[in-house]
Amino acid sequence: MKATLRTVRLDLTEPLRISRSTMSARDAVWLTIEDEGLYGHGEAVTSVYYGLDADTLGRHFAAVDLNRFPDPESALEDLRQGWPVPPAVAAAVEAALLDLVGKRMGSPVHRLLGAPAAPVAATARTIGITSLAQAAAEARRLAASGFQVIKVKAGTPDPEDDIERVRIIRDAAPNARLLLDPNGAWSVPQARALLPRYAALGVEAVEQPLAPGDPEALGRLAERSPLPIIADEDAVSLEDARRLAGRVHGVNVKLAKCGGVHAALRIGELIEGSGTELMLGCLTASSLGLAPAVHLADRARWADLDGHLLLAHDPWTGIGGTDGFVRAPDLPGLGVEEVAAREDVA
Repeated sequence: MKATLRTVRLDLTEPLRISRSTMSARDAVWLTIEDEGLYGHGEAVTSVYYGLDADTLGRHFAAVDLNRFPDPESALEDLRQGWPVPPAVAAAVEAALLDLVGKRMGSPVHRLLGAPAAPVAATARTIGITSLAQAAAEARRLAASGFQVIKVKAGTPDPEDDIERVRIIRDAAPNARLLLDPNGAWSVPQARALLPRYAALGVEAVEQPLAPGDPEALGRLAERSPLPIIADEDAVSLEDARRLAGRVHGVNVKLAKCGGVHAALRIGELIEGSGTELMLGCLTASSLGLAPAVHLADRARWADLDGHLLLAHDPWTGIGGTDGFVRAPDLPGLGVEEVAAREDVA
């Protein structure tokens, strides 16, 4: 097997502001694994929060020696025993190997994972911290396009600003399900005061209201919360999920933070029956980066798989989403295609 790397820039249509930062672009490192004339692809994106820049990702990818394996299947099996690489790199390597194995077998990834039909899921679409007028216009546009779930970023210095933005979005998209994500910006007293007000506005659930690092406090808040509490930054690994199972109402599993599809499936099995439900989330990435999670989307109560929809230009295609629904392609492997490659053929 031969591996090659390429780094590309992913620009957002407009800057996305959350409580701790504003992002207008990020780099993506694409991994391609070639074996016997077939190609498998995976993507890892840079993240300031997780301390990963393009050079760091590239070094970890370069350290992966696939030549020691006779075939992609044996590499996949060994990878799932744990490699000393960041979870984002492990997830991208696993994605490329799954893509390759699926193409070798003529099977889509979701079928390799035991799903008989191609998953289809209503995805949340994020509205960042922005002006009230822009938030209202975006909510109306999303509702008209078919989005049933809108996720609203919160955590401004003035909590009333967030309350008013949610109220405006609720009025602009009265039939949408609303999720709220302060990205850990609230104190415990703030959360206790604000959660009932968001419940009155019809918010369905709140992600990571408290600063990460104290899962016990998050669990205590969830016990008395009028809204379901979903752990995100506090739910990274399998052990994190074990600690939170039955304590919070949901865990946001992102393949780039847990280590890939197999790790996500283990977390799903762990929390099953505990009262804690699965949310599938993502980082801002291309359709290539989102595709592995889309092949799992039927296993989650909440799907937040809109990272590719935030891009000014998505260099890959195949999972949909512009109508509010992501769909796993019923094609061999991940089923996504690079747009430039498709246009070259045309």
